[in-house]
Amino acid sequence: MFSSIRARIILILAVVGFSGWYLYSNYQQSGSLVKLGLDLQGGMHLVLEVDDPDGLMSLEDRADAIQQSERVIRNRIDELGVEEPIVQRVGQDRLIVELAGIDDPERARELVGQTAMLEWRLVRSTSAVEGALGRIDRAVVATLGADSLRALGRAVGAGTDPGDEDVEDLLFGTPQPPVDPDLDPDTLPDPEEPELTEEELQELEEAEAALEEMEDEAELAAEEMALRPFSSLLLTSQGDGEFLVMNEDFQLARSFLQMPEVQAVLPRDISLTFHWEPQALGGQIYRTLYVLERQPFITGEMLEDASATRDQQFNQAIVQFELSRAGGRIFGDVTGRHIGDRIAILLDGEVVSAPVVRSRIGQRGQIELGQQDMQEARDLALVLRAGALPAPLHIMEERTVGPSLGQDSIDQGMMAGIIGLLFVVLIMIVYYRFTGVLAVVALSVYVALVLGGLAALNATLTLPGIAGLILSIGMAVDANVLIFERIREELAEGRAVRTAVDEGFGHALSAIVDANITTLITALILFQFGTGPVRGFAVTLSIGIMASFFTALYVTRTLYLIYLRGKTATDTLSI
Repeated sequence: MFSSIRARIILILAVVGFSGWYLYSNYQQSGSLVKLGLDLQGGMHLVLEVDDPDGLMSLEDRADAIQQSERVIRNRIDELGVEEPIVQRVGQDRLIVELAGIDDPERARELVGQTAMLEWRLVRSTSAVEGALGRIDRAVVATLGADSLRALGRAVGAGTDPGDEDVEDLLFGTPQPPVDPDLDPDTLPDPEEPELTEEELQELEEAEAALEEMEDEAELAAEEMALRPFSSLLLTSQGDGEFLVMNEDFQLARSFLQMPEVQAVLPRDISLTFHWEPQALGGQIYRTLYVLERQPFITGEMLEDASATRDQQFNQAIVQFELSRAGGRIFGDVTGRHIGDRIAILLDGEVVSAPVVRSRIGQRGQIELGQQDMQEARDLALVLRAGALPAPLHIMEERTVGPSLGQDSIDQGMMAGIIGLLFVVLIMIVYYRFTGVLAVVALSVYVALVLGGLAALNATLTLPGIAGLILSIGMAVDANVLIFERIREELAEGRAVRTAVDEGFGHALSAIVDANITTLITALILFQFGTGPVRGFAVTLSIGIMASFFTALYVTRTLYLIYLRGKTATDTLSI
């Protein structure tokens, strides 16, 4: 079918046209002909480490955790759509993650670091923990001391909203700087009091009364905090199985619950867990504290799929999930026995939602996220599909590779490619004369095919990829050299030009096939077992090998057929 010159020209133009179309589409979308790697266009560089602040994990446990985390993070990044990321272990407890051309670093940082431990637990009645509230209060008082708690109560009663650092300072007694006696207001002489108008005196008296009232409230809060430090923060909720905590008391209540002494006096089968977001009720902002069973009846390990969508009825973001067959049986059994009860869905130790079971649920269900942005719902579905990290990771180092470094690499790589290409063109034309010109034309087609192949596969061009491109250019020329030298031998034996060309292509075919096939196998092995830049090199080299095979044996042969058309047996060939 493609033996005639017209058919050959049509095929070559079609292949070049497809390459040009992919290059144009890439340029329209990203502003460049092919996607560039981290070393060429910049991106994010992260160093992650297993988070073990208490030193409870052995070296073997940390090594296992980082090995599992490597697979999970790679799955998440693949879902994120970053091309050719680098995810590799360094030592026994660290990971290096490089993301080229990432346009939302904050989102990528959250996806990489999120543990994504999904659990389902039954919600218990508040009566299951009411008997333990007194023990919790006594444990807090015994641990922190009444005086520290009174100071904390005065701060809360005075309207101060203590944050994490403030709570830590008040609970663990950050020493106050000593007062200079020379600056003590009690030892300084009283200044002369200015005369006040009757209106100013009345305002002063009202301010003093208000201050006394605040001081009384602060003292009451201090005494209540010294007697009931935890239970005084809890408010009755309308729903069974939960308490409400004022949002300004959330950090304090959470700090109390995290104390080992408090965990020790809780019932063994009960845990107290906060909702992951505040909620507004009656003009006030609260955090919901749930009474849950300590052990989950199912975890995200049995999750097979998750997708984000929006509930059209209530206009809220939801994540629909599908469990494995075994997980579906467990879920169906538990929900069937607890119709009318509530089941809490926890992500990384925080309650996402706690819906009431209306009917038996099998393998499929959904997580209601409220008025969350759909992007957050999609990210949650992404990390759930990829799996949970076996241990928390924290970012030890974060760098952003700027465009100046990328531009330097691009300039150097382009310069090396152009110089190499010019040398090849010059040598081919000087040494093989007109036949070298035909090889240069075929080489131009080769470059278009390689770049079009990278664009079609959505592959990323890195600095090692440029090296692979230059290497494949040399191999493309090498195939032409084999053919041309074989044609010279045939001409030296006195054969006609057309016969010499046919024999040259025929006898050189086996050597070209052997060289290209062995190199292609090597490139495929590099792609299978390599990571990051090595895979980029392998992709570019593989595309280059196939393009060089096509141009050397098909394009160059077509150019010869066009050139030899109309030639007689006595004509010569400039080679």
